Amino acid sequence: MEATTAQIGSAASRASGSSFYTAMRILPRAQRDAMFEIYSFCRAVDDIADDGGPQPARSAALAQWRRNIEALCSGKTAPAGLEGLGEAIRGFDLAREDFDAVIDGMEMDVVADIQAPDDQTLELYCDRVASAVGRLSVRIFGVPRSEGKSLAHHLGRAFQLTNILRDLDEDAEIERLYLPREALLAAGIAATAPRPVLDHPALAKACAPIIARAKDHFARADEIMRRCPRASVRAPRLMGDVYRAILKGVEARGFAPPRTKVRVPKHRVLLAFLRHGLF
Repeated sequence: MEATTAQIGSAASRASGSSFYTAMRILPRAQRDAMFEIYSFCRAVDDIADDGGPQPARSAALAQWRRNIEALCSGKTAPAGLEGLGEAIRGFDLAREDFDAVIDGMEMDVVADIQAPDDQTLELYCDRVASAVGRLSVRIFGVPRSEGKSLAHHLGRAFQLTNILRDLDEDAEIERLYLPREALLAAGIAATAPRPVLDHPALAKACAPIIARAKDHFARADEIMRRCPRASVRAPRLMGDVYRAILKGVEARGFAPPRTKVRVPKHRVLLAFLRHGLF
């Protein structure tokens, strides 16, 4: 247990320097602290999935996280280092099944490197690694329950699809490719291994429907947020602005090699912060 819980570190320090940190700074203290704990949990299990090493050891580390979450959600004594996460779970009535879903998503990466999944598998993966995080987050933000699950669904998928498009080369370095098989075949790409797909001249054609899908999720999320109290969606609106800028940058850059990593300029993040944090 000690090796696993130690990975969570200081919740705020793990988030520092990210656009996530900027978005969370606009929240009241209790919400901000809870979101830092969620971020730290996600980073810890994501590191297990991505850092390599023997598969049995990584599976065992994720299993330990399941036991930690079970202890926190059942009111048992918090494992060392996870007291803050326990407070967040109690304070905002966070659901164990959403934490378990995140771990399930990480386990998908541990069991086998994902390469050109079918659409159904990609949907499941996005739900687990992104929308489940959204379901935890909307509880903390105070989004009305009638809208929260749908907002988490659409914004989580918009973010994850944007990540997939942005991180094609980074994922390929660890033998992963999240573009769906159906999109590859429609573009005339029969390969499923990362490097042959990324070197294929029809890569942009395969990415086009994923860009369209992400834009549709952003639009649907916007519709939902317009129905919500403004204070409850300030942070997700800010993050939405940042991720929409990433998607726009990826689309403008294109997919022909060499593909430079798309980053959001600091002034763009600052403008989003001023827009949603002060007004």
